[in-house]
Amino acid sequence: MRWFPAAALVLALLAIPSARAAENPCNTDRECHFWQTQGSGGTYWLVPHRPFHIIGNIYFVGSRNLGTYLIATPQGNILINPNFDANVAMIRQSIEQLGFKYADTKVLLISHAHSDHNAGAAKMIAQTGAKYAVMDGDVRTVETGGAADFQYGDKPGGLYAKAKVDQVLHDGDRIELGGTVLTAHLTPGHTPGCTTWTMTVRDAGKNYNVVIVGSPNVNPGYRLVNNKTYPGIVADYRKTFQILKSLKADIFLGAHPDYFGMEAKLAKAKAGGANVFMDAAGYQAYIAERQVAFEKTLAEQQAGLRK
Repeated sequence: MRWFPAAALVLALLAIPSARAAENPCNTDRECHFWQTQGSGGTYWLVPHRPFHIIGNIYFVGSRNLGTYLIATPQGNILINPNFDANVAMIRQSIEQLGFKYADTKVLLISHAHSDHNAGAAKMIAQTGAKYAVMDGDVRTVETGGAADFQYGDKPGGLYAKAKVDQVLHDGDRIELGGTVLTAHLTPGHTPGCTTWTMTVRDAGKNYNVVIVGSPNVNPGYRLVNNKTYPGIVADYRKTFQILKSLKADIFLGAHPDYFGMEAKLAKAKAGGANVFMDAAGYQAYIAERQVAFEKTLAEQQAGLRK
């Protein structure tokens, strides 16, 4: 056995956290690390992922577990979710790697007003001149840089650069550019303006319904019972599950790739065959599982009040 001086051992132990930080960039990024302190993940959020074509005019340009989608049109491009400030350069690189121009980003959309999906908006708008469209329930949060968020607004780590909204969206509004039409579905609960996007794409002579889920998740720390800052949160979540179950999803995508099992599907794609993102059954199973999780959390909180 080889023995090391005590000082060397101490130095080695001190080096362990920095090694872990190198493995996960989220550990040292202010915006991303905040979500780790809230128990909401961060793993792979700042780890680049190769960009790829999904179907029709839709491309994935996000990170390992933050979903960003480029929708290319002859009149410029639509981008959903700029993510963290630190993700913007990665997204730009991915867009250009696919052969598109970052400067052609004409419309910027988000899934919801949490910094892991929209903190980079101000930077991206400044760089591209894109018009920013946000669901009405999330506009105030976006324009206050997170300060109006019902859950995280009083936590400095949850704040981000303010961004001016150019178009206030309402349930059922459409975004149209270059022959592409996206419909904004208000699916509240996760945030008051959480948005699920749908569109129809044509690929190989057939039409397919695409659903990009905003989020049906109850974050750690959310109060479903007696929530004074969001009193309608339970009714909103239940409305969301009704809406999501009613949508027809040939292609299932989401604000985080783990919603739809992206890595497993990409591995399966190597074998060839049908487009692996065609997953109507997987979509319905995911929504059903999330609804069960929501009802379980609600029941636990209600039981806690009765004790």
